[in-house]
Amino acid sequence: MNLECAGCHTAAAHSTRIDDNLLPAKEVCLNCHRETEIQIPPPPVTRITSFSHAQHLKMGNVAPLLALAIDKKNYLQPANEIRRHLNTRNPCVACHRGLEESDHVTHAALPQMADCLVCHSQIENPFSCETCHGKNIESLKPADHTANFMDTHSAGKLHLDKATCAVCHGRRFTCMGCH
Repeated sequence: MNLECAGCHTAAAHSTRIDDNLLPAKEVCLNCHRETEIQIPPPPVTRITSFSHAQHLKMGNVAPLLALAIDKKNYLQPANEIRRHLNTRNPCVACHRGLEESDHVTHAALPQMADCLVCHSQIENPFSCETCHGKNIESLKPADHTANFMDTHSAGKLHLDKATCAVCHGRRFTCMGCH
């Protein structure tokens, strides 16, 4: 229907807080949908404590930057289906991919950590993490980072590659930095 995201998500352009509810009001949905079709979920739970849609939208469309990082192999996680969504003029779709093909928002349609790291590439754990994730960065550790992580990792049982670690530890991460 060629709708603009901001037509329904009117608060996004001015949102400066992560806890702003950017989902449309039911009255907005009723302009196109019947009452029985409308089920507005609660806003997604996120581990981010600080984010400004307004600030990021002022930069314009970041899709070309994300695409370039993927094409140059600088994107810090497997790109899978992400790349095909980046030929867009819509600045919202650069980070919220696949929504035009879906009736439901899934985790795949939300920005990925690697998206943020294309521009925010200075990683100094834990200090740079706290900028967006707050002081509770312990909750960001992967499930396999248990008390015996170093033993299982060193024994080769986890089959990690350097790219897996780079999302949290940065591009300049070296295995010998810990070992």
